[in-house]
Amino acid sequence: MTAALLQVDGLRVEYTTRRGPVVAVRDVSFTLARGETLAIVGESGSGKSTTVHALLRLLSRGGRVTAGRVLLDGTDLLAADDRALRAVRGRAVGLVPQDPVVSLNPVVRVGTQIAEVLRIHGLADRDEARRQAIVALGRAGIADPELRAAQYPHELSGGLRQRVLIALAIVAGPALILADEPTSALDVTVQRQILDHLDTLKREAGTSLVLVTHDLGVAADRADRILVMTDGEIVESGTPDEVLGDPRHPYTKRLIAAAPSLDAVWSDAAAPAAPPTTAAAPGAPLVVARGLVKEFPRPRAQGGGRFRAVDGVDVVIAAGETLALVGESGSGKTTTARLVLRLDEPTAGTIAYGDADVTRLGSAALRGIRRRVQLVQQNPYAALNPRLTVAQNIADPLAAFRIGDRASRRRRAVELVDRVALPASALDRKPAELSGGQRQRVAIARALAVHPELVVLDEPVSALDVSIQDQILTLLADLQSDLGLAYLFISHDLAVVRRIAHRVAVMRGGRVVESGTAADVLGDPRHEYTRALINAIPGRVRTSH
Repeated sequence: MTAALLQVDGLRVEYTTRRGPVVAVRDVSFTLARGETLAIVGESGSGKSTTVHALLRLLSRGGRVTAGRVLLDGTDLLAADDRALRAVRGRAVGLVPQDPVVSLNPVVRVGTQIAEVLRIHGLADRDEARRQAIVALGRAGIADPELRAAQYPHELSGGLRQRVLIALAIVAGPALILADEPTSALDVTVQRQILDHLDTLKREAGTSLVLVTHDLGVAADRADRILVMTDGEIVESGTPDEVLGDPRHPYTKRLIAAAPSLDAVWSDAAAPAAPPTTAAAPGAPLVVARGLVKEFPRPRAQGGGRFRAVDGVDVVIAAGETLALVGESGSGKTTTARLVLRLDEPTAGTIAYGDADVTRLGSAALRGIRRRVQLVQQNPYAALNPRLTVAQNIADPLAAFRIGDRASRRRRAVELVDRVALPASALDRKPAELSGGQRQRVAIARALAVHPELVVLDEPVSALDVSIQDQILTLLADLQSDLGLAYLFISHDLAVVRRIAHRVAVMRGGRVVESGTAADVLGDPRHEYTRALINAIPGRVRTSH
């Protein structure tokens, strides 16, 4: 490593609130060498994203740096005037934000947005900027960059939009890239591709990289050094082998213990047994779906006709059992679950609950089935009614099915809040007053209110920090053991699936390409696609040594 490119000394950030100033980052200091990758890890609220945004003075309203220095090649960015800072942003330092939906202008073509960076900094005229924008898209790993440059953000997938953000960050050839959770919402294979492209760019141009992530597996695979943050402070730092192999701080130890991608199951050691099952005897399954097909009309701009999202899928779930549907976005797993729930009408195939064929039942006849199967969605922020209290949200299905009176529904809400390990004080609070993990517990309690036999869980932990994720997975296993619940668990994260599932069905292109017990499918995969998913899990390479 050569001399430090970036030096941060005693950084302190405060936010002004109604209750007075709140310290979000306190006394943070670190250096970054040229060509080095530094990962900053920690849970939501730890201060890692605030630290990175403070480097470029891009804090949200109410935030301000109250102490410290940020030296980039010897120039203090915190003391620079606005004009000097604008010259640094995008030119010397590129930022890859977390959410491309928010970060990209929806009414401006992708190529124009990238070319604008070069024109703002006077690095190219209109024609040359357009050409370099296409080159940047290619360097960011986008096939057919000329075509993509002419498209709008909404015409691209999530992975492609994230690559566009990378192209925006690298087009001016910055010495430093700040990447704030650049892959947290992406499938593992897309995540790996994007991180591989960042690594390649770093090697080719000697660029330094600060990578903000809550995924310790990503940090293990990609970083030269790791900083662990909690409560706005750095509590541990060192190489990945030092921090993850021999952690000193209790917080780091808790993060590692909770991270499924660093679990021993991904090492060469023998995998732990699958969760205990209370599955019904063979021949008495709870749900049987055969030959499910779902077709959607294809937009005229894409040639018209019909698109087959689910193509001949079988789903069999016994009482007390967890079947995981895994695959990347667009594989058909969520559409399959919606068919099982009868939220969508199948184009072909049959669905039976016990002895009852529910394939063509009308809405009135389905009401009885809906009491037997409930849904927990991925986003607890959107799943709960923000105007209702926690108790009212939990009791809402009871009211919908006209079960009990107001007093008995309240008692059921009290019982369920306790069962999902929330404090009784949460009952009369609104969802906005709870954390993401607490909201997901409320969503689970709501699903349990009508005593279902089957709960469909659609990516229920993908948006949560690893420690909260661990708590929710433990809760689900305990509930299954206590209540004999069956789960249909949808996920793209095989590390999480290994924690929860008895059986696994791997989907690709609307079809099941491999299925079997979790131990067989994940321990000895037969299909190349399953092997690719497993090999893309962050942290697996390091923990297998």
